[in-house]
Amino acid sequence: MRHDPAALLLFRPVNQQELDLIAAADWLAFPPRLPEQPFFYPVLNEAYASQIARDWNVPYYCIGYVLRFAVDADYAATFPVQNVGGPEHDELWVPAEELAEFNQHILGQIEVVAVFSAE
Repeated sequence: MRHDPAALLLFRPVNQQELDLIAAADWLAFPPRLPEQPFFYPVLNEAYASQIARDWNVPYYCIGYVLRFAVDADYAATFPVQNVGGPEHDELWVPAEELAEFNQHILGQIEVVAVFSAE
C-alpha cells in the first residue's frame, strides 16, 4: 500500500516573468534562481505572500501574483522556518542549488490564488 506524504501548503509571490516560466514548466516547478539570488523563499501563509505581491511586486513590476502549492511536509521540514520581522513573516530558505530537488517534492500543480495590479 502506497503512503501519500503529508502536504505543507506554501505560497510564493511572483512577477509576470517568473509566472511565465512556471507556466512554461506546466505549473509543476519553479525556475532556477538568478546568480544574485542565493535562496528560494516560499512563505508559509497567503497574507504574507499577498503583502509582498501587493507592496513590492506591484510598484516594481506593475503586477504581482500569489501562488499556492503543496510540498511533501517531511521534506519541507528539512528547511528551518525563518521569521523575517513580523508574526506572519515566516518563510523557508531553500538554497538555490537545492531548488531542482525542492521542485521534485512539489505535490500537484502550482496555482495562482491572487493577482494585484497597479490599475
